Amino acid sequence: MSATTYTVKGMTCGHCVSSVKEEVGEVAGVTSVEVDLATGLLTVQSEQPIEAGQIVAAVEAAGYEVADQ
Repeated sequence: MSATTYTVKGMTCGHCVSSVKEEVGEVAGVTSVEVDLATGLLTVQSEQPIEAGQIVAAVEAAGYEVADQ
């Protein structure tokens, strides 16, 4: 089991959180997605490590940006 945390910029409401969770949850290998709206933290759990670029692309597909990428 692998867990990675990212900081997502631009989320302002529950719909934002749902969009990010949905897109990231569709990445192959992801088993769990948690998003904290207050801090912008996105925690992704997976069976094997997932390349950061895949998560960043999913966040961008949802309309948001990953900080420091």
